[in-house]
Amino acid sequence: MFGAFDRHNFGDLLFPHLMTVLLPERAFAFAGLVERDLRAFGGHRVRALGAERPLQLIHVGGELLACTAWQAAVMLLDPAGAAAAIARYDADPVAAAAWAARQLGASRIAPYVAGREALAPGGTLIFNAVGGVDWFHLSLAHREAVKTALRQADWASVRDRLTQAALRAEGLDFPLCPDPAVMVAACFGERIAARQHHGEVQTLRTDFPQGYLALQFSADFGDDTTLDALVRELSRVVAATGLGLVCYRAGAAPWHDDAGLYEILLQRLPPGTTRLFQSLNLWDICALIAASRGAVGSSLHGRIVALAYGLPRVSLIPPQQGDRTLKTTAFAETWEPGSVPRGVTVDEVERAVMQALAAPADVLRDNATSLRARYLQSQAQWTGLLAC
Repeated sequence: MFGAFDRHNFGDLLFPHLMTVLLPERAFAFAGLVERDLRAFGGHRVRALGAERPLQLIHVGGELLACTAWQAAVMLLDPAGAAAAIARYDADPVAAAAWAARQLGASRIAPYVAGREALAPGGTLIFNAVGGVDWFHLSLAHREAVKTALRQADWASVRDRLTQAALRAEGLDFPLCPDPAVMVAACFGERIAARQHHGEVQTLRTDFPQGYLALQFSADFGDDTTLDALVRELSRVVAATGLGLVCYRAGAAPWHDDAGLYEILLQRLPPGTTRLFQSLNLWDICALIAASRGAVGSSLHGRIVALAYGLPRVSLIPPQQGDRTLKTTAFAETWEPGSVPRGVTVDEVERAVMQALAAPADVLRDNATSLRARYLQSQAQWTGLLAC
């Protein structure tokens, strides 16, 4: 299995667990760009792709098509190293690309996209529910590298209509498949339920007997104007609903979530209404969302785990997004009912949360059930290609 599970990001850590359960008769190694051990966070021991040429390679999901070498290399650093690299190279794309190639030990323009050259002769190449909503913002060389690999695939599916349409315009027509995380409740319901009854999650359930919203947002929301708007809107949500707010980090890798922003929020929201969730463990985060009354945040997989549990959800649009469509919005527009809010700006949070909380429970449950069936139907079309 190949993916970005060589760094701390909620969805990427979850993918290999899901695929292992969904493909129970097969044993896999887990490959990323570098060797890492993320078992302390609920992840896996990951090897670097290229150490050997596998007979079969599954791209397990995620926004792999659009991830550049520069982005990948920075996100694999520690915070201090990432800050130094950004300060030195961010304004010089040519130097940044050369630095990224040195860091990754390879010159692949799209590092999380592997073609047939990575496989043993006669091997099987799968792309499972991958995304690339930023396709038209990628360099021509990046798009060509991705298209070459996709043309070599024995099977490929994409997780949203925006990616599907972009590739179709390039002459590549792939079917839609929901993100594998729609299967999390079905695959790990008992494990996640048990996690709700001890540790931080159990304490939060006691502290907020009326319930809480799982809240997350990335460092992109850190300017004063955006934080002011979040404080205003979330204060109104708390007053209107009586629900608490629990801030969690969906990713600790660079360019993900900043715990310092949550500290600022905690100081400015009404006393007693907000808590900081300390754990970065994958299963604790799943339990936190599953036990909540709904999820608000910028993380796609925070949204999808809420979806899998039939919970209300609202996705936040960063202030600098402009007219570029987010992967959260693309996913919601592809797979979710119209009664559920898509992406909203921070000025729209109160309205969107109240809309989400008013969505009929049976509509949310039926959506989750439907997407589980759609995922399994898609997976069934390529599992026969794999050697046992």
